Amino acid sequence: MASPTDNEPAAKTSNFLRQVIERDLEQGTYAGRHWNGAPGDAAFQKAGPSDPAKIRTRFPPEPNGYLHVGHAKSICLNFGLARDYQGICHLRFDDTNPEKEEQEYVDGIKDAVQWLGFSWDALGTKHLYQASDYFDFMYRAAEYLVEAGHAYVDEQTPEEMRANRGDFGRPGVDSPFRSRSIEENLQRLREMRDGKLADGAAVLRAKIDMASPNINLRDPTIYRIKHAEHHNTGNKWCIYPMYTFAHPIEDALENITHSICTLEFEDQRPFYDWLLDRLAEGGLINTPHPRQYEFARLNLTYVVTSKRKLKQLVDQKHVAGWDDPRMPTIVGLRRRGYTPQALQLFAERIGVSKADSWIDYSILEGALRDDLDPKAARAMAVLEPVKMVITNWDELMGAGRLEPCSAPVHPHFPERGKREFMFGRELWVERTDYEETPPKGFFRLFPGNKVRMKYGYVIECVGATKDASGAVTEIQAKLVPDTKSGTPGADAVKVKGNITWVGVADGVKAEVRLYDRLFSVPQPGAGEKDFLEELNPDSLKVVTAYVEPSLGKAKGDEKFQFERHGYFVADRKDHGDKPVFNRVTGLKDSWGK
Repeated sequence: MASPTDNEPAAKTSNFLRQVIERDLEQGTYAGRHWNGAPGDAAFQKAGPSDPAKIRTRFPPEPNGYLHVGHAKSICLNFGLARDYQGICHLRFDDTNPEKEEQEYVDGIKDAVQWLGFSWDALGTKHLYQASDYFDFMYRAAEYLVEAGHAYVDEQTPEEMRANRGDFGRPGVDSPFRSRSIEENLQRLREMRDGKLADGAAVLRAKIDMASPNINLRDPTIYRIKHAEHHNTGNKWCIYPMYTFAHPIEDALENITHSICTLEFEDQRPFYDWLLDRLAEGGLINTPHPRQYEFARLNLTYVVTSKRKLKQLVDQKHVAGWDDPRMPTIVGLRRRGYTPQALQLFAERIGVSKADSWIDYSILEGALRDDLDPKAARAMAVLEPVKMVITNWDELMGAGRLEPCSAPVHPHFPERGKREFMFGRELWVERTDYEETPPKGFFRLFPGNKVRMKYGYVIECVGATKDASGAVTEIQAKLVPDTKSGTPGADAVKVKGNITWVGVADGVKAEVRLYDRLFSVPQPGAGEKDFLEELNPDSLKVVTAYVEPSLGKAKGDEKFQFERHGYFVADRKDHGDKPVFNRVTGLKDSWGK
């Protein structure tokens, strides 16, 4: 069964898919079906016991690229529904296109599903399938359709077929090959199978209705010739099924009850039903057969999810690879610092509908913050460092002395312990924390102002040293004695400013990658615009920062809240002795503000 994640949302929002499933369960629509332990035809399934799964769903990606955030929604939906209704969700590779599919993508898809917290293992069986394993049955189904008078081999040119198909205002024209005898069609189909015809010389078409108002029912192509080696079946086949033919058959052989697709497949549903009705009439598939239901795909602002466009970003090196933290791929989101629970929470919040709409990227980031806030250890980091020297430190505290300070690992969970760091004569502070002439409402460092160095002492800013260009190179301050946090005198001096810092003595130098949204507009490539011209030039800034010592040995994927700055993750890739952190998201949505 699908495995729930650690913080699986307790309340499930009803939607039309849940209503369909609950109605089918109440009416016992699929209660009488049998399952013989593996995909198979009607005779095979009927020889088995009753299906132990109350419903069966499937996630059927084509292994021709890395999965993205839209696939994450589909994974959460299909595996989540199976989990919630005592069902089973299959992972199926729709590998019917031999020229675009690679094992690298197969492995990446499996890893993504498992990382999101789901499993295709159920009741002692791995429900991991691939469409190419069904090629024999698909061909058998094709011959059956020919023998039943429901399919024919068409040898028109692609241009002739396109012209004769008609359009929305004009019915199609019958192919001159449509009236061939069953015997002729069967012979020609077998010649296609046996490699006697060249690519493009012929196709197998379903015989439905060339005058149908639904163009998808105007004798759609169901097999084409393609002399290409397949990563699973090798050179066994030189004809391959079209996706619209293969997909319903895959569902039927796997005993799927609810075949959940995105809206672009809505116009294909009549053919889905037509095909399975014909195969059921011939006794080839289990009944009642699956039904297809469509929901709106995820349209997320500030990203592109087209596999072609994502590949273009990678190939043209606009990003550093499929796992670049700016990419909406699952591997990219993971490296950016997203958690499985955040993506599940996001999928739950945006829900399922039949109407297309745009989801603002801030919704995704909000789900991430809500997940990370109770989990992420706190830490101090200075991202734009300038040195501050406490000029009276040696006089008051002693030359070379360091004063230990501590702070909770998490302010709401004292049981998680404390983190330790040293306060000394020299500290790193943010360059933006100093203003020689402060604007109204500025309570941080300026000459004559007192602030608290968080978890440490109150200091009074004296001034700063600048270089020839006017840039601050050092800030000077004086320690206010007996004001250390946690001591009786801590509240003796009232201040309005509270500054984060890192000690020069024990601070750790780190590379911090400040990732932001990859595109500068909500809908990249809308209209006739080139999406590449809308890349955000500030989507990545790399800075040398100083972080408190607790981060010196941070492990890959470990999440932190850098106080004041937002959420960061230790980068998953090995960078030797140098810690590298990626910004996941800010403490609040500030995009465009």
